[in-house]
Amino acid sequence: MLVEVVRSDMVESRHRGRVVTLAADGGSALSLGDVTEPIYGRSANKPLQATAMVELGLRLPSKLLALVCASHSGEPVHVAGVRRILVSAGLDEGYLQNTPDLPIDVESARDVIRAGGDRRSILQNCSGKHAGMLATCKVNGWSLGDYLEVDHPLQRHITGTIERLSGERVAHIGVDGCGAPVHALSLFGLTRAFAAVASAPDGTAGAHVAAATRDHPDLMGGKGRDITALIKGVPGLMAKDGAEGVLAGAMADGRAVGIKITDGSRRGLAAVMLAALDLLGIDTRGADALHRTPVLGGGRVVGEAHACPLG
Repeated sequence: MLVEVVRSDMVESRHRGRVVTLAADGGSALSLGDVTEPIYGRSANKPLQATAMVELGLRLPSKLLALVCASHSGEPVHVAGVRRILVSAGLDEGYLQNTPDLPIDVESARDVIRAGGDRRSILQNCSGKHAGMLATCKVNGWSLGDYLEVDHPLQRHITGTIERLSGERVAHIGVDGCGAPVHALSLFGLTRAFAAVASAPDGTAGAHVAAATRDHPDLMGGKGRDITALIKGVPGLMAKDGAEGVLAGAMADGRAVGIKITDGSRRGLAAVMLAALDLLGIDTRGADALHRTPVLGGGRVVGEAHACPLG
């Protein structure tokens, strides 16, 4: 049991899941639930995919590389950055094949609608990853129209990189919500891959990716997003969330955490991460507000979602 949701002093819901933490030496410090069963990392896989792209020759300023790793909110700064990635490769948004959508950020979505706009691929939260994929194909002279096919050279290299970083074979490749291939690993493997990227030596692809995610939290998510607050609040943390209740994070010394909520809920996910980081001796005081997700009733706070004890 990882999360309790309390309303008016009574537990209303509970969320079960799995947690694994790794010590700096790579050994498992905590393992709750079956951490060997394959899960889709969903968008938590993005830093691993970005590492493969940098290995293949993708060269971007740190801010733009962060957008390749991000599930951004579609704020103007995010959309402008994605457009810069495309322009750097001589491309425009017409090449993007991710699912058209409105921004996650409510005000940005309203602005699009007020201006007579509609759902577009560049506004969707995965557009940075797709722009990075296209730019990587352009660098290598690979075809663009089929860049999402599993047997495309880009996707084959991404699969190999994920297997190398995780230390295990990919159990299955499905289709993510944005249309890109999504790799299934054990939670232990996903966590080990995050540790590998976060602790990568200076000058390597992993080091560039880790720095981009740590240094630009506002680009990794956006206003009001837990992932942004988590990275800001825990200095040195490389972290990424994914759909269906996935969250992974790691420090430069190799300490790492992986979480999967069984029912896919995001409620209390950041609080579980903080509880796990605390057990590893990592200072999380800057992210205290994430320990409790408010539960509302009649427009006022009447409860909270919080992590259950892990120890």
